[in-house]
Amino acid sequence: MIEIYHHKYTFPKVLTLGFVFIILIGTLLLLLPISTKSGHTDFMTALFTSTSATCVTGLSVVHTSTHWSFFGQLIIAVLMEVGGLGFMTFAVLMSRLIRQRMQMSTKLLAKEAWNFDNLSQVNVIFLILRLSIAIQLLGSALLL
Repeated sequence: MIEIYHHKYTFPKVLTLGFVFIILIGTLLLLLPISTKSGHTDFMTALFTSTSATCVTGLSVVHTSTHWSFFGQLIIAVLMEVGGLGFMTFAVLMSRLIRQRMQMSTKLLAKEAWNFDNLSQVNVIFLILRLSIAIQLLGSALLL
């Protein structure tokens, strides 16, 4: 159980709420006029695109290259990255980048999210991140 503002939540509930939060933030960013080439998109299109990108399904109701601006495409790419690696990966990464010690509840949530047997395996995440970045950079270089 994790306590947030005097309310207790189970680990699966926190993970689910985290994904919902990421999807809603993505939706709000895709609703901004700067996100589209025409300057406007409807709520359902932004919500569907944000959900699809976060859940890494790749579905879209509009043509990505003609409807979304560079900023919108960047938001979609970030949502795909967060969805693919998991938002807990980025939470752990951010805590490490600011040199903050992770609380035990965060470690337990990460252990639950990645299905690890013990907490010492959390360090494997940094290997996964480095490999992911290296493979993406190699793919980008090949596409160039």
